[in-house]
Amino acid sequence: MTPSRDISRLIEIMAALRTPVTGCPWDLEQDFATIAPYTIEEAYEVADAITRGDFDDLREELGDLLLQVVYHARMAEEQNVFSFGDVVEAVTRKMIRRHPHVFGDENGVVTSGHVAENWDRIKAEEKGERAARRPQDTPHPSLLSGVKTGQPALGRALDLQRKASSVGFDWNNPREVLRKIREEADEIEQALDRGDKEELAGETGDLFFAVVNLARHVDANPEMALRGANAKFERRFGYIERTLAARGRSLESATLEEMDALWDEAKTKESPAPTR
Repeated sequence: MTPSRDISRLIEIMAALRTPVTGCPWDLEQDFATIAPYTIEEAYEVADAITRGDFDDLREELGDLLLQVVYHARMAEEQNVFSFGDVVEAVTRKMIRRHPHVFGDENGVVTSGHVAENWDRIKAEEKGERAARRPQDTPHPSLLSGVKTGQPALGRALDLQRKASSVGFDWNNPREVLRKIREEADEIEQALDRGDKEELAGETGDLFFAVVNLARHVDANPEMALRGANAKFERRFGYIERTLAARGRSLESATLEEMDALWDEAKTKESPAPTR
């Protein structure tokens, strides 16, 4: 097997990895649910490469994202649901339908506003057609049915809460949400005592959801708040690394107590000086 610029080679590689007995044991164990987190991660890495303006990385990350599409298509083909070719046909049909000003008979000057209007109208038509093909499990659509399922969980939690809040299903103030967070933390502690991994995962999810609710009530964007916390952690951990290196020490040689003390030093250095 050799590298190639032809997409068929990537499809062949994935088929080989998923071939029983001769394929890769790890790849053979995977299913849609276990691969989905990697798909989301690769999409974020594409966005990160774009933000950094690193086109070498972007080329690599787009390849990794493409691999995810091929992976899901291969698993679907194994179940006789659809193939990679079906995926390509579906998206090409969609793009042709959504651009009648390019591939259709529309004449005259077409503005970007006209394009956006057409896109939204056609997308709504497609959504209605898909809904009509699905079995109807509920007699009427839910208030929450308009919240996109494909977006990251953090943003979707926020949108779900906003929708529910629009009809009055909400906490009255942030302190009530804070009490809910403490309640969820207590439930995690009880789950720890029982040692049930599935229960712990569920309770941790409830805690996340409650924290997003708190962010909403204090007018903080949860995604930006978490990004800030990530940056803060990296900054303070970097201080630990640099300080130890200046002392001729490595992270591996330091005790947890030493690292905690340096963490506190980093926090102190970041704190604003008291005003007089």
